[in-house]
Amino acid sequence: MKDKVSIYDHLTGETIVREMTDEEQAQRDSEVAAYLASKEAEVQKAAEAQVQHQALLERLGITAEEAKLLLG
Repeated sequence: MKDKVSIYDHLTGETIVREMTDEEQAQRDSEVAAYLASKEAEVQKAAEAQVQHQALLERLGITAEEAKLLLG
């Protein structure tokens, strides 16, 4: 099923709703896939940063609260 495109004509006040063309749908699908991949990469990066943070705290032998106190 294709997504819809809504086009509003300010001069006439008419709104046209139609299905996307194959090219428009392919572009939309590509953009959605890129967006989802970007968000997944952000989640992965945040998870890796958390693991690295926890590993550093363990190497230093301090808690997150103690680190906050040290860093002010």
